[in-house]
Formats: sequence, structure tokens, C-alpha cells
Amino acid sequence: MRPALVLLIALVALPAATPAWAGGFMNGVDASSLPAVEAGGAVFRDGDTPGDALAIMKAHGVTAMRIRVWHTPAGGAGDLAEALALARRAAGAGFAIMLDLHYSDTWADPGHQDIPAAWRDLAMPVLADSVRIYTRDVVRAFTACGIALRCVQLGNEITNGMLWDTGRTGGAFDTDMQWDQLCALLRAGNEGLDEAVAAQLRPQVTIHLDRGGDNAGARRFIDRLVSRNVPFDVIGLSYYPWWHGSLAALAANLDDLAVRYGKDVAVVETAYPWTLGWDDDTHNIVGLPSQLLPQYAATPSGQAAFLTEVLGIVRAVPGGRGVGVFWWEPAWIAAPTCGSAWENLALFDGDGRALPALSAFGREPQKR
Repeated sequence: MRPALVLLIALVALPAATPAWAGGFMNGVDASSLPAVEAGGAVFRDGDTPGDALAIMKAHGVTAMRIRVWHTPAGGAGDLAEALALARRAAGAGFAIMLDLHYSDTWADPGHQDIPAAWRDLAMPVLADSVRIYTRDVVRAFTACGIALRCVQLGNEITNGMLWDTGRTGGAFDTDMQWDQLCALLRAGNEGLDEAVAAQLRPQVTIHLDRGGDNAGARRFIDRLVSRNVPFDVIGLSYYPWWHGSLAALAANLDDLAVRYGKDVAVVETAYPWTLGWDDDTHNIVGLPSQLLPQYAATPSGQAAFLTEVLGIVRAVPGGRGVGVFWWEPAWIAAPTCGSAWENLALFDGDGRALPALSAFGREPQKR
């Protein structure tokens, strides 16, 4: 019997999920790598006091957790069983849960959307049905554990499509046929949600792009979904300033998308360095002064000011359409037995102590 199924059977007697999460701004984190970091020996602290990382984050104002799920990852890390265990911890701490379905066995992003090995070479109708069944079964597993999902992402950073090459839309694949196939796959994911939960418990569907400061790129993508009648509720953007532009561009993009499409918007991934130094031999993704915004130094206070500004931008979206900000991998620090390329972008320092930026979640953001 598969480990995920054993876990599901063991938890099926838990109380049924309820939409207790309904409404409210999501002060969020994506701490999907936390189990691996904890297994590597990391210790987290609030000041000098060791504690559970989720409890520390909650005490500083975090209210939501985004959790990624890979289809059949090598070694099992990031699979459904691990995601369910982390979600139980997070939901038990009172966090709303956003489920991030990558539809891949590994990382999915604008440059990589590898189809799961189990689905390789499937014809389009069979692939769409596989997306429907998989989405249904994963969401049912969460519901059976008593976990009400606030949002479900159908794909991760799908700017160039997903499930390549069938649902690929970038470059030479930017054709009407490819867009039709991508949208059919997204509609199949929606159908899976409809089968998994009652209408009153249905999570909000999030479409996630990496176009934080690129309004033209975001509009081009969303226009194609709208014209093909793809249902969705939230436009989620990644915003890393060294890739995605200025904070002013982010604000203008969010405001326009919310008004233009009448949809909620969220920054579902963001981060900023608290130092340009490092604690291990793993190369860091951000390490140059040229990658910084001029007004925010790579210091603990600079990182805190950056997050405060992003929170303010999203909360100020017209019509109350800004629904959340998620810091990506706040606990991915260098552990005794595993390195990190993200350590200087985490919300805990090299000794595992909570940084000042974590408390930005609990403060009233500045007004624009």
C-alpha cells in the first residue's frame, strides 16, 4: 500500500473540513522545504528561545501557509504524504492553506515544466483526464484530513504553459492550438475540484505567473484564459525585484489586473536578502549589490522595510482585491547536514533566530 494512502486512511476519521478560513488577508509563507531543513538539523529560535518554526511564525503575524506538491518526486520529498503532514501542522497552528500543484515530479517554473513520468506520452484527451483525476484525488486527500483549502494553484509559474510540450505556450509554441490545449488542461483541473469538494467548500482557484512587474505580459496571458472561458478566482504573481522590476511596476500591475479582470490578486512568492553574506559553501541566488533595490539595503532592517512596502502595496489594491502576500521559503536556512542557496533570503538568520522582517506581517502596513 502506498504511504500516502496509509496516511489518508489513518486520518479519514478527522472532522470534516469547514470554510472557517473564508475571507481575510493572507499574511503568508511558503515553507514547503521546512521538513527537509528540520531533518537536516536546523534549530529555530525566537530571540534565544528555541521553538517550532511554525509557532514562531504565527507569533509574529503569519496567518497562511502555501504548500507545494510534486506528483512522484525522486526520493519522496515533496510528495503528497509530506505535504499532508506539513498541512496538518500548519492547519493545526491556525493557518489558512494554499495548495500549490506543480503537475510535475520536480520544480516547475517558466523555464521548466517537465511532465510527470507517469503521464509522459499520453495523448491530449487522456492527459486532461489525468489532470482532472489527480487534482480531484489530491484535494480529496486534504479534505479527508479535515483541512479546508483556501486556494488551489493550478500549476506553478505557468507563464510559458505547463505539462510540456502538450500545454506549452512560449516561444515557438505560442499558437492557438497550444493555448487551446493549455486552457483545456486548466479546465480539467477545475473539473477535478468540482468533483472533490462541495460547492460551499470549493477553494479559490489561483493562476500563478512570474510577471510581478510586467503588466503587458500578465495581461497577454490572462486575456487568453478569459477568451477561452477558463474559470479562476485569483491572479497570483511572483515578485523578486532582481528579476521582476521595481515596486512601482508591481503596484501598477496589481492595480490594473484587479480592475481590468474583476479578480482578486496576490503576491504568492516574494523575498529579499537580509545580507549578501553566506553561511555555507552553497552558491546563493542573490549575492550582488546590483541585484538590490536602491532604497533597500541587504540588512535585517532593509529586508523588513521591503516586506512592509510589499504588504502595503497589495493591501492598497482597489476594491479590496489584494488578498495576500507569501514569502517564499522563510525557513530555508543552512542546516548542519544540508546547504541552502536561499539562506540570506530567509526570515531566520544563520543561527535560526527570527529576523525583524517576520514581524512585518503583524504590523499595519504603510498606506500608499
